Amino acid sequence: MNKKIQTALVAGMIFLCANTFGQSVELAPEKRHDAAITSHYHFGFLINVASTSLNYGGSNSAFTDYKKSINGLQIGASFQNDFTTKFSLVSELYFMMKGGKLKADNPLTTQKSTLRFYTIETPLLARFNLGPVYLNAGPSIAYNLFATRKIGDESSRSISFKQSVESFKRWDAGIQMGGGYKFNTKQNSVVIDIRYTYGLSNISYGQEMYNRNVNIGFHISRLR
Repeated sequence: MNKKIQTALVAGMIFLCANTFGQSVELAPEKRHDAAITSHYHFGFLINVASTSLNYGGSNSAFTDYKKSINGLQIGASFQNDFTTKFSLVSELYFMMKGGKLKADNPLTTQKSTLRFYTIETPLLARFNLGPVYLNAGPSIAYNLFATRKIGDESSRSISFKQSVESFKRWDAGIQMGGGYKFNTKQNSVVIDIRYTYGLSNISYGQEMYNRNVNIGFHISRLR
């Protein structure tokens, strides 16, 4: 995939989130008489630490005993539109560090290794509100900006996204699912969110490799 197409697709991801937010803003001034309908939207920033790991597929079960998770930073924005008191649509756009480790003597690198991906990701989640508790799930798309690998005691080095057996793919897709607890103050919505991301795309050209991560987030957003 050439650079012009990659740039256009990333811009499209950003536009999708911006458009979802724009639609939410337009709904905010409307007055509703049905108690089941709200016109609230929420806008907030995310700063979280996520625990991420790599899954090597069923054909590489020998890696299971050597896998270790790593912690990565997640920074971005969240937009939520409450269509009713029971249903909301949540759109997010954030930068995130992903990856995983293999312990020494593993079948792939023999030495301990760390693989990190630096990505832009955007999920679109259906949220079902059950009082102060909610459940949500939906698809996510991610684009790997760059990646590094460290093997043994050597310094981290950049790795390629060209189509070869030692390279990785730019695009990733997955399913996010989880839940949380929220409460409102006079002007803010405070949320504790727990979420699991199950990667569906094989991100390696040479073998099976899928992203997995668990996010525990604390969000404070402005209530309009």
